[in-house]
Amino acid sequence: MNCRIGCGACCIAPSISSPIPGMPQGKPAGVRCIQLTEDNKCKLFGDDRRPRVCKSLTPSLEMCGTDKNHAFGYWKTLESLTRNY
Repeated sequence: MNCRIGCGACCIAPSISSPIPGMPQGKPAGVRCIQLTEDNKCKLFGDDRRPRVCKSLTPSLEMCGTDKNHAFGYWKTLESLTRNY
């Protein structure tokens, strides 16, 4: 499965605890990554500075579903299940 153009759910919905260029403390859930362009593309794609967690994400039907709403719902559920870990 390929990344859905214009989605950006994985760069907005989840919290990221590792440093991101421009966001040294990471980012909270629901906050748009500073490295996400207006058309929802990662400015750091292919860059060594991209956080390991971001590099490890691979689009899948489970995570992305068939539309952006599914992807945001997936991340919201995952965040609520892992909030205390």
